Amino acid sequence: MTALLQVFRGSHVRLWLAGVLAIAVIGTAGYLAMGWPIGDAAYMTGITLTTVGYKEVRELDGLGRLWTVIVAVAGIGIIFGTVGIVAEAVLSEAVSGRREAKRMTQTIDGLKDHLILCGYGRVGSTVARELDHVHERFVVVDINPASLAEAQADGYLVVMGDATTDAVLREAGVERARGLITTIDSDANNVYVTLSARSINPALFVVARANQEGSEIKLLQAGAKRVVSPYTRAGRQIAELAVRPGVADFIDFALSHGEPTFSMEGVAVRPDGPLVGQTV
Repeated sequence: MTALLQVFRGSHVRLWLAGVLAIAVIGTAGYLAMGWPIGDAAYMTGITLTTVGYKEVRELDGLGRLWTVIVAVAGIGIIFGTVGIVAEAVLSEAVSGRREAKRMTQTIDGLKDHLILCGYGRVGSTVARELDHVHERFVVVDINPASLAEAQADGYLVVMGDATTDAVLREAGVERARGLITTIDSDANNVYVTLSARSINPALFVVARANQEGSEIKLLQAGAKRVVSPYTRAGRQIAELAVRPGVADFIDFALSHGEPTFSMEGVAVRPDGPLVGQTV
């Protein structure tokens, strides 16, 4: 459908349509010149161009038969031209899609120390926007074509497949990644993703989403370094806003990616770095 829409938006197609209209007008004019009424002339031109093959509306002399053959040949050209244009557009889109997929695969293969985001639902898409804002390199993995199409439309690198499988995680570059975030709305899937990712890359920093109460322990046992329950976190923040709004606002502003007057950042101190032994 997309290919067809692209076809009928092209300038060369507008020229083709103008040519079809011109042939129809010329064909009708030819029958008019033979003394036919305009209704019969237009009808004869239409059934001849479309090669329908109905009986002639009037008896044809030698000139009439010759003109009908010419119009019929033009109609065949129109039909084959239509098929050719549509086929070209569909083929072009298919080739373009394969080229884009190959380019994306090459880009992902070149990533190192990136993040992998599993799941692009409401939570996952929010995480993606936050990562994009701080210019983090990441790959979105999702099994849902609609979610993946949305992520790709948002400009993110994507891998389609089940994130619980080793092959899909390897395709996303889990061996070279520094972290993985799993936001799937199934705790069982999040546990499997964590187990699979940690088995391939034991040094991976995994942040997992917990949907049900009691799932935090299972995710931590599976190898997650941090576990977040969106519902619990939201409940705590609402309570803090009600009881200690000033403190909650301070933390929210400090972690906000807007244009705050202050912010909080994390800095890694190397064992041999200049910050060792220094006070804040």
